[in-house]
Amino acid sequence: MKPASLIAAIDVGTNSFHLVIASVNEKGILQLHSRAKEMVRLGSGSGDMKLLSSDAIERGIDTLKRFAIMAKKVKAPIRAIATSAVREAVNKEEFVRKVFEQTGIQIEVVSGLEEGRLIYVGALHALPILSKRVLVIDIGGGSTETVIGLKGEHQFIHSAKLGAIRLSQRFFKEDVTTIEEVNACRDYIKGGMMPTFGQVLESGFELALATSGTAHTLASMVLASKGKRVPEVMNGVFITRDELLSAVNLLISAGTPQARANLPGMEPRRADIILGGALILEQIILSLNIQRLTLSAYALREGILFDTVQKDADIKAFHHLSRLRSETIYYLTELYKVNIPHANHVRELSLSLFDQLLPIIGLSDAERELLEAAALLHDVGYHISPEQHHKHSYYIISNCVMPGFTNDEANVIANIARYHRKSSPKKKHENINSLSLEKQKIIAILSAILRIAEGLDRRQQQIISSVVLSFEKDAYHIVIQSINGLGADIELWGARRRKDLLEQILGKKIIISVRGNDS
Repeated sequence: MKPASLIAAIDVGTNSFHLVIASVNEKGILQLHSRAKEMVRLGSGSGDMKLLSSDAIERGIDTLKRFAIMAKKVKAPIRAIATSAVREAVNKEEFVRKVFEQTGIQIEVVSGLEEGRLIYVGALHALPILSKRVLVIDIGGGSTETVIGLKGEHQFIHSAKLGAIRLSQRFFKEDVTTIEEVNACRDYIKGGMMPTFGQVLESGFELALATSGTAHTLASMVLASKGKRVPEVMNGVFITRDELLSAVNLLISAGTPQARANLPGMEPRRADIILGGALILEQIILSLNIQRLTLSAYALREGILFDTVQKDADIKAFHHLSRLRSETIYYLTELYKVNIPHANHVRELSLSLFDQLLPIIGLSDAERELLEAAALLHDVGYHISPEQHHKHSYYIISNCVMPGFTNDEANVIANIARYHRKSSPKKKHENINSLSLEKQKIIAILSAILRIAEGLDRRQQQIISSVVLSFEKDAYHIVIQSINGLGADIELWGARRRKDLLEQILGKKIIISVRGNDS
C-alpha cells in the first residue's frame, strides 16, 4: 500500500497556535508524524479583541516561521486556519499579508460556524460517536463553539464571543480575584449563552464532548486530585459533573494566577486565563444539566486535516465542488430564487473556458471551485433588485453563512460575482483595495471568464452547446456552437461586449465567433 501524503494543519488560535503534521490512510485513520504547540496569545493586548498588537503579530509570525520549516522538511503542504482573534481584528489583512510575505503560509480566516463544523469533523474521527447525537464544546481564547452532530452531519452550530482570554481581560484584570468578579463573569456568560442553551436543549443530545485546552486542564486537575496518572493524550477520558464543578471551585478559591499555577494538574502557562474558560464550561454544565463530560483528543487542527483530505478526494473524483460546498451553494440558489437552468449553464460555460485557459492562467482546482460557486451565485442579487444586481450579489454573498467555505473564499466568490457585469475590478473600489495582490489577480481572472460565460447566455435560453478556445496569429479565438444551429447573434453580442477584461489579462486580442459564421 502506497503511504498517504503528509499534510500540515495549523490552528491559528486566539491563545495558542497548534501544528499537526500527519497523513490520513485509505481507511480514514490519522497517522501522526509530528505535533507542535506555541502559546502565542494572539488575542492579548486588546480588551475588545478588535486589534492585533504589533507584539502579538510578531509572536505569531515567529511561531509560523518555525511551523513552516517543520512542514518544509517533510514536504508537507500547509493549510492554516485562523479563528476568533484574526476574524475580529480590524488589521487582520495586515496580519495575513505579513504572514504570507515572511513565511509563505496563506492563512484562511473562517467564520465561527465553519470553525464549529471543522471541530466536529475532528471529534468525529477521535471517538466512536458517528451514530450518536453528540454535543461538542470547544472553549477557545476568544470564542466558544457548541455543535450538535449526528451521523457526520452538523445539526446545530453556534459560536459565542466568549473565551478564556476575552473573559480574563474583561473580568479578571487584577492579580487577586474576588467573588464579585466571579459572579459578574457568570452572569455575563449566562446572558450571552442563554439563547444557545435553549436551542441545544430543544435539539437534545445523547453525549457531551469537550475538545478544548480548558476542558483538558480541568480533567487533568480532577485526575491529579485523585492521585491518578494524567495521560499525555486524554481521548475518551471522562469526568463527572461534580468533579468538574469541584475543580472550578478550586480555581476560584486559589485566588490568584500564581496560586492556580501550583495546583496539581494545572498547566502553569494557562493559569492566568483558565478561570474565564472554566466558568464558561461551568455554566454549560449547569444550564444543560450535563452529568458526564467526555474528552476528545482531536479538535480543529485534526478537523482541518480530514476536511482537506476529503476536499482533495472530492475534487479528484468529481472535479467540481465538494459535497458540503455544493449543498451550501445550491441552498443559497434556492433561498434567493436563482434561475437554476441559467446558473447551471453559465457554470458549465465558465468551467469549460477555465479548463481550456488553465495552461495560460496558471491557477488550480481550488480556484476552479471558487469560479463554479460564483457562476452559480452570480445572480442572487436579483432577490433585492434587478438594478445593480451585481452589487447586490456581492452584498448577499459577503453576508451569508457558507458552511464549507472560509471567510476569505466567500469574499473572493462575492467579488467574482460582483464583477460579472458592468465595471471591471478597480483599486479604488473598497471591496478590492484591501485584498492581497494575489487575491486581486484571482478575482480579475475568474470574473473575466464569468463575464464572457454570462454573455453567452444573454437570453437565458441555454442555446450555446460548446465553447472552443484556440490561439492563432497573435489572438485568442473562442468559437461557440449553438444547439441545432439555432441563431446565436444575441449571445455572440453579449460575449463580445464583455471580453475586454480577459483581453487585458491575456495581453492579446480575443475573437469570438459562431461555428460556421464569420461575422
